[in-house]
Amino acid sequence: MGIAERMAAAERIREAEEARDVLRAALTGVGVTLPSLGLDCVSLAADPPYPLVELGRCAPRTARQLAAALSAGVAPGDRS
Repeated sequence: MGIAERMAAAERIREAEEARDVLRAALTGVGVTLPSLGLDCVSLAADPPYPLVELGRCAPRTARQLAAALSAGVAPGDRS
């Protein structure tokens, strides 16, 4: 992998980290914590890496909190 490819891969990883952090902050803002929220290790190991945000596992209570927060943020008629 050349320098250009490494730089592109590093940028994709930074973007995924930023997306994870934005999601974590938004979830925290509505009182939801996903304990396993992070980057997917397997997608980082690809050549070239195509990082995915891993939402991970959570307790049923947390899943319900997340569902309630998402439902509260969708106006009637906005659902696709």
